[in-house]
Amino acid sequence: MTRKQQAGFTLIELMIVVAIIGILAAIAIPRYQDYTARAQATEALNLASGLKTEVAEYYSSEGALPNSTDLGYAEEGTDTAGNYVEKVVVADGVITATMNDSGVAEDLQSATLVLTPDTDGAGSITWVCTTSATNKSVVPQNCRG
Repeated sequence: MTRKQQAGFTLIELMIVVAIIGILAAIAIPRYQDYTARAQATEALNLASGLKTEVAEYYSSEGALPNSTDLGYAEEGTDTAGNYVEKVVVADGVITATMNDSGVAEDLQSATLVLTPDTDGAGSITWVCTTSATNKSVVPQNCRG
């Protein structure tokens, strides 16, 4: 007498696999969206941070904080645009990076990252980062304060 062997999976086994995949997707998709938004905000901070040295050098040599035109950039900041950053402008030493309206995460649309110099009078500068983003979890850690 021969027995017929079972081939394939039962319906309950397939339903369990689909449920597990659904749970994993429910966790992974929001995490990936936050990761993407943080990467976009990091571009803004990188472009703004690139100007910190120029501002510090100008302050060291001239004794005053510069504007964009003092550093040789266009006043509207078009010289320092990026994929997700519309412009980076320097005004009285304050570096402001403005995100694009489209093509960026919803939490970052038109948001700004602002690096403000704090001079101690002895020639050194410390930088304070602030942001206008509503969801602080998508900006770099030092800008969440």
